Amino acid sequence: MGRGKIAIRRIDDTTSRQVTFSKRRNGLLKKAKEIAILCDAQVGAIVFSSTGKLSEFSSSSMNSVIQRYNRSKEENNQLLNPMSEVKLWQMEVAVLKQKLERLQETHRQGMGKELSSMGVEDLQKLENRLEMSLRGIRLKKDEILMNEIQELTGKGSFIHQENIKLYKKIYGTRTNVGNSVTEETGVDGLVNFQLSQPDQQYRTHGTSATS
Repeated sequence: MGRGKIAIRRIDDTTSRQVTFSKRRNGLLKKAKEIAILCDAQVGAIVFSSTGKLSEFSSSSMNSVIQRYNRSKEENNQLLNPMSEVKLWQMEVAVLKQKLERLQETHRQGMGKELSSMGVEDLQKLENRLEMSLRGIRLKKDEILMNEIQELTGKGSFIHQENIKLYKKIYGTRTNVGNSVTEETGVDGLVNFQLSQPDQQYRTHGTSATS
């Protein structure tokens, strides 16, 4: 014998209402779980009883389901009401315009213009910002100059060593038969290479060499 149909209306009997709620709640959450697994759907179900008791099911996390729902709701509202999107962009343009005006005003003040509206305290703050900027610029400039000096010094040392090797390669046979090579730095900063014979001298400075 089949089960009779139940009229879809509020159950007056408290006990019957509670039993029906418990059964149908469990069935609803079970169906939600099944559709999430079978169909790879993101499902969230929230049920409050008449007494305020919470029952819920979520295929991932309830917060992510709610956030996705809110985003979808907003997107649908914008599609249904294009004017709302236009107003949103207009507000965004107004905010960006205000930011641009403030940046332009700050730039002009940094260049020493339009200072009449500023008080002593504001001018002091502006002066402090400019001094901090100058310190940063000077530090960066000094760092770049030191790096360039170190690089040039390294290149000069390398070229100097190459000149020594080249000199010894050219005059090596003579020094091997009794002549000696001396190296000294003069007052003018020039590096002199001399053979023991008075008529031969090699002088080099930096990257140039003459014999």
